[in-house]
Amino acid sequence: MTTLYITGAGVSAQSGIPTFRGTDGFWTIGSKNYTPQEMATRAMYQTYPREFLIWYYHRFAQYRDHGPNEVHAWLADKQLITQNIDGLDGKAGNESYISIHGRLDQITLFHTQGDDVSRHVAPWHEVDETYLGDSLLSLFKIGTQGPELNQSFKPYVLLFDEYYTELYQIGLAEQQMRHASKIVFMGTSFSVNITQIALDIARQRSIPIEIVDPEPVHVLYDQVQYHQMTALEYINR
Repeated sequence: MTTLYITGAGVSAQSGIPTFRGTDGFWTIGSKNYTPQEMATRAMYQTYPREFLIWYYHRFAQYRDHGPNEVHAWLADKQLITQNIDGLDGKAGNESYISIHGRLDQITLFHTQGDDVSRHVAPWHEVDETYLGDSLLSLFKIGTQGPELNQSFKPYVLLFDEYYTELYQIGLAEQQMRHASKIVFMGTSFSVNITQIALDIARQRSIPIEIVDPEPVHVLYDQVQYHQMTALEYINR
C-alpha cells in the first residue's frame, strides 16, 4: 500500500506550459475554424490531417524542450499517474510513471484502437517550419488519401473521441488506484475520465484522497482533504 499521485496541467505550469482550461490555456486558443475539442480528435486527424498536425505542432510541440520543475523532481520517486503529455516527469527521473494520455515525445503507427503497437521517438526536430504542413505530412507518412492504418504515424496522444486502452496503461493505472493507501490529486480540474475513474475507485474502496489546487474542485466524498494551494506550495509545506 502506497500513496498514489495523479497530476494534471497545474503541475507543469511552473515550467512555462499553459494549463489547459485556464485563461491562458490551450482549450481557450482554438484554431481558425474549429474549437480545440473539435481539433483534438481522431476524426479530425483522419479527415484533415494537415490542419490537425499543424494545430498539434503549434499547441504542444513548441514545449518539447521545456524542463521539469521542483514539483516534478519531488515526484520522481513517487507512484505517479499524469494526465500531462509533456514528458517532464520522465525528464525529472521518474522511470515508472504512467502517462495516461500519451507523451509528446513519442508517436505510434496509426492503428485500430486496442491493437498492440510500439511507440517511437517523435520527429519534431526534423520538422521544416518553412513548409510546415508538407513537412509534417511527410514525416508522419500521410499521403493524399489521408492517414493509412498501420502505415502512417499518429502522435502518441489520447484524443477526445478515443478511449483508454493498454497502450496508455489503463489496466496498470486502475490496479495502482485499487491498491493505493491514499490518492493525491494535484493540479487537476477533474474534467477528464481518469480522475473520475480514480474517484469512483476511492469511493468503492474507502480510500482517502487529497485535492491540491489553488481552486480545488469539491467532490461528493466524505474522505477528502482539500489543500487550496499550488503543487509547489504543497510540497514545501
